[in-house]
Amino acid sequence: MDTAKLLKAIIDNAIDGIITIDWNGIVESINPAALQLFGYDASEVVGRNISMLMPEPDRSNHDGYIENYRRTGQRKIIGIGREVRGRRKDGSTFPFRLAVSEVHYENKTAFTGFVHDLSKEKEAEEKLLHHMEELEATVSNRTKDLIKLVSELEKAKSEVSQSLEKEKELNQLKSRFVSMASHEFRTPLSAVQLSASLIEKYIEKPDKANVLKHTGRIKNSVQLLTSILNDFLSLERLEAGKVSASKQEINLVQLGEEITEEMQMICKANQHIVYQHTGSTGKVELDANLLKNCIINLISNAIKYSGENTFIEFNTEVNDDTCTIVIKDDGIGIPEEDQKNLFEPFFRAHNTGNIPGTGLGLNIVKRYVSLMGGQVACQSAQHKGTVFTLTFNNTIPQEPNDN
Repeated sequence: MDTAKLLKAIIDNAIDGIITIDWNGIVESINPAALQLFGYDASEVVGRNISMLMPEPDRSNHDGYIENYRRTGQRKIIGIGREVRGRRKDGSTFPFRLAVSEVHYENKTAFTGFVHDLSKEKEAEEKLLHHMEELEATVSNRTKDLIKLVSELEKAKSEVSQSLEKEKELNQLKSRFVSMASHEFRTPLSAVQLSASLIEKYIEKPDKANVLKHTGRIKNSVQLLTSILNDFLSLERLEAGKVSASKQEINLVQLGEEITEEMQMICKANQHIVYQHTGSTGKVELDANLLKNCIINLISNAIKYSGENTFIEFNTEVNDDTCTIVIKDDGIGIPEEDQKNLFEPFFRAHNTGNIPGTGLGLNIVKRYVSLMGGQVACQSAQHKGTVFTLTFNNTIPQEPNDN
């Protein structure tokens, strides 16, 4: 069998684009898949600088990238896949995943780029984002009704606190709040799950596996949120001591990375969650479900009460006898006079304005942390951000390099 002919046939029939360039960035070869993606004929590309296929600023900087690698040997993309944008012949751009390999043959060095079109995945993500925005608007409207009901509950509490009969009436009002929240929030959550199912039908091979992965995460998130909602709506059960912590050994680093990935999907424009772990191990003995609920609640608040183009710091630390979890944002902060009531049910700081919320989240966090034998602390100042710190005793012996 002619190996050269076989290799050429494989490259010519590859689904992904394949482009080779020399040290000067000049295109030496380009396969049909890449030509179709960029809208050129081979004669228009071969012999020209690869930057013609790039939008600015990469178009102007590309030769500098190669020269920097030639001079320093530092790789910024070679051997490391990343998402970039390409420029078609008609001037339009599209997203693709680029992987670059360095090839040495016959005393010559070339660079081979593998181009995988991400247009369909991005289209699916945009459709999903559109669905999520519609659902958020629905949730916002429902939340206004819930906030109004909470206000009525607070007023009723002051009026009936002197009478046992009126105290029972207050409990009934709280039950009405629980039932209403259950009904109103389950509807948009079900719609999220339906949208996730529909996304699976939008994409054809070879992108299906990637889309299924993301839709699976959406479904898992919906199930988790439903579980959290059930816990929130079981205040009587929690107050009665019917919720208990089931501690078991968990990998805190793995859990932290999972939460970061999930929550990054709901961040505002250019909001970024920065996760970092300190310590030679990540093993702790806690209730994974309760802990995840606490962290998600705090990060959700950080996203909600911070603006666009901000960072949310999420740090975990495990040492000999203590596990510490810190969530820090640069958001609107909590006024000092409101902090004494911060963990009370139905309480919301006066500077939250029209930002949706029921005032139950931090109360639930404190109760869950207490059930796991930990403590929660808050440091905040108006317009200067907020820091929540969860602290737990760690009973697992520490072993170096334990991930």
